[in-house]
Amino acid sequence: MAKFIFIAVFMVVLIANFASSEVAASSVVVVGSSNPKEEGNKLAMVQEEEDMDGGFSSLDGMLQWAIGHSDPGVLKERSEVAQRMSPEELNKRQTELKELMEKLKIPSDAQLMLIAVNDLNNSSLPLEHHLRALEELLVLVEHIDNAIDLQKLGGFSILVRILNHSEPEIRIAAAWVLGKASQNNPIVQKQVLELGALTVLMKMMKSHTTEEAVKALFAISALIRNNMNGRSLFYQEAGDTMLQEVLSNSNLDIRLHKKSLFLIADLAESQLENENTAEVSFFSNRLLLKAIVDSMASSDLDLTEKALYATKNLLLLRSTDVQLFKDFCKLNEVLERTRQQLNDLSEEYAMDVESLRKEVNLTFLQKLNEVTQSAL
Repeated sequence: MAKFIFIAVFMVVLIANFASSEVAASSVVVVGSSNPKEEGNKLAMVQEEEDMDGGFSSLDGMLQWAIGHSDPGVLKERSEVAQRMSPEELNKRQTELKELMEKLKIPSDAQLMLIAVNDLNNSSLPLEHHLRALEELLVLVEHIDNAIDLQKLGGFSILVRILNHSEPEIRIAAAWVLGKASQNNPIVQKQVLELGALTVLMKMMKSHTTEEAVKALFAISALIRNNMNGRSLFYQEAGDTMLQEVLSNSNLDIRLHKKSLFLIADLAESQLENENTAEVSFFSNRLLLKAIVDSMASSDLDLTEKALYATKNLLLLRSTDVQLFKDFCKLNEVLERTRQQLNDLSEEYAMDVESLRKEVNLTFLQKLNEVTQSAL
């Protein structure tokens, strides 16, 4: 165990001193890659302790085990010793670490992804193997370079294909991996969109399984966020109708309502940031606008806040028909009811939401006044 502890400590020092080296780069991947947070029933992500023979499925497993099973005082002491090493000593240790890693036969992230992709492509394997492969990919694609490399291994083609799998567990996991890989990654967004994933994910939104719809919406949002082509495809696929149907259905899980409102607010904000692009009918769908406004009346403060924020962004758009908000959506009446609800609450969060409500009301009145003035 002492050997593993020193490896863990030394790897941390190498990250700080050799950020551009091969070992440092791989160390950064493993230290920062295992944070797959997302609501819902979570997949089992990483096995903390491996088999009794001392083997580890990855460098991440070894590092986490060594740190988790070490004495903090000893870890600190050895870290200080390592930090006092000269550049020559560090270079020597770096070489020794590489050799040790080779002896331990620790697979690289690329090798792990290839194994997972091959397992997914093998239809003769049982369901448990496919789920395990998806769990591995969910961790690995957290790192942007791994997500990009997954396409070279044919991973995205397989993931998009199994979005149509007969087992909902597989579809859910595949959508989750695609969403994770696409987050803030324009290269992956482009690749996945070109494979036709958006159309399949939008069909998955009609699933009777709540978790499938939640993960599908997560993946949709990740694919089109800050991506002009993705947004255009979403509009062409009647994304406004999809979101309107979600918000109008009170029987659906509240997570779907919140994610829908967040996505709408984000789309409106993107439109505001690109004022030279033509505004689309998405932002004038009266049924969608009414569903957004009606969401303010929720007893869930977080949902109310997201509805207010989406409404605020929509009101700021040049093409917004404020009369539609007034006459059809009854925005002034809903804002007043929301004010009364918030005043009955004493918690600090309610005060923050009330501040946002006032801001929305002011924007609404200003917009109405502009229409009145231009009519004179």
